Amino acid sequence: MQDRSEELLVERRGGVLEIHLNRPKVNAIDFDLSRRINEAVVTLRDDPTLRVGLLSATSDKIFSAGWDLKAVDSGEQQLDNWWEADADLPGGFAGLTEMWNLNKPVVAAVSGHAIGGGFELAMSCDLIVAADHVFFQLPEMPLGIVPDAGAIQRLPRRVPYNVAMEMLLLGRRMGAEEACRHGLINAVVPSAELLTTAREWAQQIADSAPLAVQTIKEVLRAIEGDTIEGAFKTMRTADLPIYRKMLRSEDAKEGVRAFVEKRKPVFKGE
Repeated sequence: MQDRSEELLVERRGGVLEIHLNRPKVNAIDFDLSRRINEAVVTLRDDPTLRVGLLSATSDKIFSAGWDLKAVDSGEQQLDNWWEADADLPGGFAGLTEMWNLNKPVVAAVSGHAIGGGFELAMSCDLIVAADHVFFQLPEMPLGIVPDAGAIQRLPRRVPYNVAMEMLLLGRRMGAEEACRHGLINAVVPSAELLTTAREWAQQIADSAPLAVQTIKEVLRAIEGDTIEGAFKTMRTADLPIYRKMLRSEDAKEGVRAFVEKRKPVFKGE
């Protein structure tokens, strides 16, 4: 029987923190795995030497099947007000789906099918690249429950409303190619190229000015739901500490200076 400490593999690769789900057979997520993912995400959030996260799974069959329904059935994990059990996890279900103060981007490399909460976990990332055999599905309806850890909240904002309703109400599977056409994910690649592609994206972000990268997420979160005029007002007047710091940073000066001098900038996050 696999040691539970091996169910999540976390590795630093320079400024990138890689997080790999490794709980056979389907990477089902219970409270303990949620907690461990959350610990890794908090490390990413709080460690200034880390600039971007990469989330994947060791399996090329199932990225994650979501909630551990056996734990729910046995009573180990509650269903009514389930989020109360996660109250001490700032990232909510799966440790990332409600991490509102994470300004460092996370790249998802979806290696296998993303089902239910596994799909919700993938949607909580900022960039998604999927293997070409992957499908996405929300099978909760026949179980008498709903996907309320991100799918109801996020999916209708990512794809046309009627398409989202097909997935929510009918449990329709969506292949990677269709998901990419809708803009739900960013790219589809052969399985053998998945991690290489995700690592290239993560490294490109890690090489950028950290404060500028983090400003993108901070501002987008602050202006969500604003009109364009309101979004400008929010950027000018709201409490956006990373954005303000970026504007007066040494990195901003270095970026302009490097452009003028026709050389690669050296960013320090200051």
